[in-house]
Amino acid sequence: MRSKLYHHSIFDATDHVPSWWVQSAPAFTATDESLPPEVVEVAIIGGGYTGLSTAYHLAKFHNIQSHVLEAGPIGWGASGRNGGFCAPFPTALGFQDLQRKYGDDETRRFVASQVEAVHRVREIARDENYSIDSQGEGVWCVAHSPKVYRALEDAAAGYQHFGIKSTVLSGDAFGAEVHHSTEQFGGMWQEAGFGLHPMKAARGLAQAAQTAGAKLHEKCTVTAWQKQGAVHVLETEKGVIRANSVIIATNGFSPEGLMPPITKNVVPLLSNIIVTRPLSEDEVAAQNWQTETPIYNTRNLLFYYRMLPGNRFLFGGRGDMTGTPRAGEKMRALLTRQLGEVFPAWKTAEITHFWRGLVCMARNMTPAMGRLPDDPSVLFALAYHGDGVAASHGAGQLLADILAGRKMETDIPLPMRGPPQNLPIPSLKRWYLRASLGYYAFQDFMSR
Repeated sequence: MRSKLYHHSIFDATDHVPSWWVQSAPAFTATDESLPPEVVEVAIIGGGYTGLSTAYHLAKFHNIQSHVLEAGPIGWGASGRNGGFCAPFPTALGFQDLQRKYGDDETRRFVASQVEAVHRVREIARDENYSIDSQGEGVWCVAHSPKVYRALEDAAAGYQHFGIKSTVLSGDAFGAEVHHSTEQFGGMWQEAGFGLHPMKAARGLAQAAQTAGAKLHEKCTVTAWQKQGAVHVLETEKGVIRANSVIIATNGFSPEGLMPPITKNVVPLLSNIIVTRPLSEDEVAAQNWQTETPIYNTRNLLFYYRMLPGNRFLFGGRGDMTGTPRAGEKMRALLTRQLGEVFPAWKTAEITHFWRGLVCMARNMTPAMGRLPDDPSVLFALAYHGDGVAASHGAGQLLADILAGRKMETDIPLPMRGPPQNLPIPSLKRWYLRASLGYYAFQDFMSR
């Protein structure tokens, strides 16, 4: 059932990828009891932030026990291997695009929900007493060329329209106050967001869900799914589980044959990350680095980066269409070279960690969330477009409220309500992906 779009190694759930996050996070042990013989109320497919948040909120606030079925270890997918940007707006559309398509009122609801989701990540960690290594306040967006600087002013006006503080700095001011680099021609800061440790966040949320009463099952891939009357029958590596309701929370790692109306219409995109050895204070000063706030730039195939505790530097970027181990080595080499080009003082810094994962995209370029139109006992939330840390926490809370009858589907902001838009020919995903990457690369070239 795994996707054929990438090499099978991308979907190998035997163990976590060798990330800095796995190396530096405390261990987590799932109770991982055997699957119950009786029909359960809720089965959740996916043990990342969306599934864990849903399970946590169901148990903690609605006294509903769920069973989370994770193909690998808890947090194995994007939740445990992303860049640690807890930022709002999981969409590839700008504010004006959202307003034109959905109207100002629904766009405001969407914006407010995502700002609230950012706060919810910190609230859960505080309430459940686990560390997420929170860093910085807000998010910086950096103009990678002089041509795109003016767009930052437009973006800042958009944030301010929705009540979010924002500031734009010139290239000189940004270099003096934030950092120097060769691809820095001004920056825009907005207040909603911060950096965190993704695996600590995932394992902390998992422990909170488990303590509240959720059952977490690792190495429990769903291999078949059918319905017998009103009951869903899920076959897994560990046996069969029967449930009245099922939640799809698989995002970019969605298996090809898993409920095709949902998963066939999302496109996973590879993203790659390198982390350096700890930089010396002199090396940090050489680039005038002065912030803990996470940063991304205005490239379509963007760079995203941040200084981690202990002065390790994380640098990520999109790329590769195959997922083969050989292509992975090429991406590591490319990112290493690009890091040295953007931050020359760190050109020779040893790269200690490299890993990759999948960003989940949809044709309509917004998240997909709700009930399956033909079967309201199936709920879903996915397609976060590379900004899913906060969105998935918020989605889990809302899914739990809907399942418990406290809220309705209309409480989901319109930009993220309903299944992903149909792809014209799903079997051509590779060609859609190739065309998109080529188009974005060309746009980045022309914007220089």
